[in-house]
Amino acid sequence: MPVRIRLKRIGAKNTPAYRIVVTDSRSPRDGRFLEEIGSYMPTKRENKFTLNLERAKYWVGVGAQPSETVASMIKKTAKAAAATAPA
Repeated sequence: MPVRIRLKRIGAKNTPAYRIVVTDSRSPRDGRFLEEIGSYMPTKRENKFTLNLERAKYWVGVGAQPSETVASMIKKTAKAAAATAPA
């Protein structure tokens, strides 16, 4: 079962909102998913997305392939977490 980490649209017409989900690549965009690991609100000015970095790293570690958008979110979250971690 090929697993992907991608966005699932939940917003109303003209007000997009997305969930970051782990899903089977054969399921439809808004269909069944294995786990929800974050959210993305493109209309917000700041803090547009939230992501559970531990779960994202776990899923990537077991072979899940993130979409381009989600991969950039994982990268940004990891960079922010490294910057706030005590040295």
